[in-house]
Amino acid sequence: MTVQPLEQVQEAPAVVTVENPEASGRFVICCEHASNAFPAPWGELGLTPAQMGAHIAWDPGALGLARALAQLLDAPLVHAGVSRLIYDLNRPPQSRGAMAEQSEVHSIPGNIGLAANERRARTEAVYLPFHAALRALLARRAVAGPLPVLVTVHSFTPVWLGRPRAVEFGIIHDADPRLARAVLAAAPTGLYARLNEPYSAADEVTHTLALHATPMGLPSVMLELRSDLIADAEAQRSVADRLAPSLRAALAAAESGV
Repeated sequence: MTVQPLEQVQEAPAVVTVENPEASGRFVICCEHASNAFPAPWGELGLTPAQMGAHIAWDPGALGLARALAQLLDAPLVHAGVSRLIYDLNRPPQSRGAMAEQSEVHSIPGNIGLAANERRARTEAVYLPFHAALRALLARRAVAGPLPVLVTVHSFTPVWLGRPRAVEFGIIHDADPRLARAVLAAAPTGLYARLNEPYSAADEVTHTLALHATPMGLPSVMLELRSDLIADAEAQRSVADRLAPSLRAALAAAESGV
């Protein structure tokens, strides 16, 4: 695979977008797997159109849900502009999953056998600017007070390796479980919610929380919605309408010690 010079890599379309940075609410919404774009210089990584549209490439519905939550909560939104197969922004640079050679049953040809300088180039072009933007936003809000609340938004497949998933709403935490437990207690009726399902920190899915929220002592939680429940804009808005009051109530409960 030809290595692109770093200056060419940095000419790629925006890898991070910050919407509503001056929003006045406490919540900061983050969507690391918002996009299934495969722009130059990385290209399609040898994938078919069907694979590029599938869950392996992004979290379908997550960005629409994140935007709706950001609007309802008067929150800034930080979201990715390239596929997680180019770089999974919820994985640290040393993780093989950051540029996975295989996802589920799918081989990712363009990620197989990446040299160290190729991995470094993607890290420089995608990972560093994304997390720098999120860190700067959180730091500015923290110094102004009160402490911001980091919420990351994801979706998961209804069926995993042939097995249907009953859980509809997964609530995941890093080292501090308080907000996640409060979100579970305040979860909307009619959504089958579980703590640390279908993933947990043990599955290496809380990197963004561990990188930003845990060191700063920020309340934080990762939200996982089953993708069939947020398949279109109407469904995304409907779920957001139900989740936003739950998040407000959960924050109040977590901070009051209830």
